[in-house]
Amino acid sequence: MKIDINADVGEGCLDYEELFSLISSCNIACGGHIGDDISIKKSIKLAINHDVKIGAHPSFPDKLNFGRKIIKISSSDLERSLTSQINLVIKIAKDHNKRIHHVKPHGALYNKAFYDFKTCETIISCIKKLPYEVTLFSQYKSLLSSLAGENGIKIYNEVFIDREYNDDLSLVSRENKNAITHDLNIINKKVLNIIKNKLITSINNVVMKVKADTYCIHGDNPNALVIMKSLISFLNSHKISLK
Repeated sequence: MKIDINADVGEGCLDYEELFSLISSCNIACGGHIGDDISIKKSIKLAINHDVKIGAHPSFPDKLNFGRKIIKISSSDLERSLTSQINLVIKIAKDHNKRIHHVKPHGALYNKAFYDFKTCETIISCIKKLPYEVTLFSQYKSLLSSLAGENGIKIYNEVFIDREYNDDLSLVSRENKNAITHDLNIINKKVLNIIKNKLITSINNVVMKVKADTYCIHGDNPNALVIMKSLISFLNSHKISLK
């Protein structure tokens, strides 16, 4: 069996070279929360060298808060910003004779798209106007996944390797000290349970059905490499590898 594992990259938090050898898709920060031409180009070159699918990782235009707070912005201004961010990755990928494979919203934008119609509408409008079709990485059971699918956009339902979930399958807020999972054993068993049984356990120990087309590790997690090496070894022992 093969699965897709993605990571947020180009966020300046660690040396991503080794991480690229442990993932199959990447989400490149493109200027909204962090990132510029230089970091995007570096990430694309690493993706090409490691045969990793290239994705854009746009956010609210808010470098001050690393895109992790909901900001007040009109739908038209947000769409312009998202379009500009994604098109920058498309342009640099084209310079390397590549197309992007997917788009994945970042941080507060991703979380707001779990439930907010107007935010979803803006993201969908932006994606439908891109120069070619891309896949949207979005949270399972989110409003964005549902509406994007209805609009003919291909969806990869995403589950986070290193984050805890609420009972409605939304992510536990980072303000909660238990929002991020650090225990390698727990992470390995969690991912295997999703793969084998399509089940995930919430922070309140509620067992829920889940569908995962891709699994995310946060590139800015200081333990990302340790987590991924442990997980890949564990999955390989169960005859599961990367796509």
